[in-house]
Amino acid sequence: MTARRLALIAGLTLAAATGAHAQEAFTPAAKGTWQVNLRATSVSPDAGDPIVTSAGAATGLRADVKDDVRPTLGVSYFVTDKLALEVIAGTTQHTVKAVGPGTDVVVHKTWVLPPVVSVQYHFAPKARFNPYVGAGLNYMLFYSGKDRNGFTVDLDDGFGYALQAGADIAVKGPYVVNVDVKKVWFETDAKINGGALKSKVNLDPTVVSVGVGRRF
Repeated sequence: MTARRLALIAGLTLAAATGAHAQEAFTPAAKGTWQVNLRATSVSPDAGDPIVTSAGAATGLRADVKDDVRPTLGVSYFVTDKLALEVIAGTTQHTVKAVGPGTDVVVHKTWVLPPVVSVQYHFAPKARFNPYVGAGLNYMLFYSGKDRNGFTVDLDDGFGYALQAGADIAVKGPYVVNVDVKKVWFETDAKINGGALKSKVNLDPTVVSVGVGRRF
């Protein structure tokens, strides 16, 4: 499932939720409120950086990192009616390929743990439809990597930053439908075959999520 398809599903879900529950009583967001969201999340890296030799010579190849869709969990706490802190947790698996003229080979598969901590501004916490924006930091942790086709690949962990936009639609009581889009900027150094080949990979994933939440 691509990020575009998930975004379309998210829009249709929001429209359906708004229409079906327009007259239902709901719990608004407020200072001291906790909100827990369970989402389906698409992580789509924007990699395509050149692979060069240890001396920096061009190889004609580039690093390609495939998308993945997994469940994620988000927890928000409203410091004020409009300001909230959010932490998201989840893990995705990505295939790393070396691609170029006449070449399309899998070199590595890795799991990534990319927690994001963000500060959100909610525009209409007392309304049924509550859009928000946010900004924060993330940490990319690569683990359980498996090399493929005779290659060895080492990826550096590190910090990045993220921007965010989304909306909550209250449906009934404490329950909401949540749609969230994040853009994360993160660069990792990839060393292939002990450094014989290397690449500065700008992963810069787009993270699209849709799910349901509950306020406490």
